[in-house]
Amino acid sequence: MITSTANAQVKELVKLMKKSRARDEARLFLIEGPRMAGELVSDPDWCTKIQKIYLSESYAVKNEGERESLENTAAVEILSDPVFAHVSGTKTPQGILAVVKRRTYNMSDILGDDPGRTHVLVLDNLQDPGNLGTIFRTAEAAGVTGIILSRDCVDIYNPKVVRSTMGAVLRMPFLCVDDLPGTIGELKAAGIKVYAAHLKGKRAYDQEDYKTGCAFLIGNEGNGLRDEVAECADHFVLIPMQGKAESLNAAVAASVLMFEVSRQRRN
Repeated sequence: MITSTANAQVKELVKLMKKSRARDEARLFLIEGPRMAGELVSDPDWCTKIQKIYLSESYAVKNEGERESLENTAAVEILSDPVFAHVSGTKTPQGILAVVKRRTYNMSDILGDDPGRTHVLVLDNLQDPGNLGTIFRTAEAAGVTGIILSRDCVDIYNPKVVRSTMGAVLRMPFLCVDDLPGTIGELKAAGIKVYAAHLKGKRAYDQEDYKTGCAFLIGNEGNGLRDEVAECADHFVLIPMQGKAESLNAAVAASVLMFEVSRQRRN
């Protein structure tokens, strides 16, 4: 059992928890909590990517049978409760943390098996971890086939983002790209219609037909879509609003659009 915060493994965990550069260089990310850890272990594609599992001393004692099961999947290390609290990204640690190798996706994963049913979100410079996590979680519920992010979006492997996805980050294909307009061009070349919620829109979002492959462009929380990204859209649409609100939260706007696609295809 590791009882010192000066331990090399503990220092590495802290770096992975706090620094995106460390996560990028190691090609690793962290999963915390029994629910998401359970998904990792039960998924054949993900369980092979678990590098190591860390348990707090109290968690290991209370869940001895689970500990033995986990040891059949990956190496397990016990941390004293104070040390586990030191490395945890939450105020109330749940006692289990996994170090996981990243999974690589490509454009075919984003498009899905049926191009006619493709439903993509394209995110331009989103910065709020909660927004990004909510978008991933909602996207899965709305039947989105994949998400494309500009490289300057908040780190998808930020522990706050990972937690707020509620496991969707393990199931939703995504790509982080340097050339967002170029990637949108690839979508259009594949026959995907590209829409952007924009003040220049002439039609309400629910007046368009999303029954074939479609993609939505979602911009930065404060500044919206960059001009060069907005110009890639085939159509601008409006989300009609009452009252004095000038805009919607990025995650809310994305949810409205995603579930309109879901509604049309369901009906």
